Amino acid sequence: MKEFTQTTEQEELIGKAIVNAAFKVHKALGPGLLEKVYEVCMAHELKKSGWQVKRQIDIPIAYDGLVFDEGLRLDILVEDLVIVELKAVDLVNPVWQAQVMSHLKLTNRKLGYLINFNVPLIKEGIKRIVM
Repeated sequence: MKEFTQTTEQEELIGKAIVNAAFKVHKALGPGLLEKVYEVCMAHELKKSGWQVKRQIDIPIAYDGLVFDEGLRLDILVEDLVIVELKAVDLVNPVWQAQVMSHLKLTNRKLGYLINFNVPLIKEGIKRIVM
């Protein structure tokens, strides 16, 4: 069993920046747009705040001596530390939280966010996930 390790101060600062960016984007655009629109705007807000942001990052999978890149992709990776998975849906599927947990495990990272922009209040759409 993996031992729980606390998030670092850097990861916490990034997490706050992600939540702030989500609030700004949701306030400006509201719900009802395509996921890609929120992704572009989130990346822009985070970059404006001085963070290094990568979008649509392939996650290599290692299985039984094979390594392949097909299949899994991160929406946003901030400072190579914190994963952000974005949605714009009416109903959140519980498997998406498991997806973020799998992404964290496969990339050996500790902190991730699942953010659904299709909500009246963005605070209801933000889920923080720590491994």
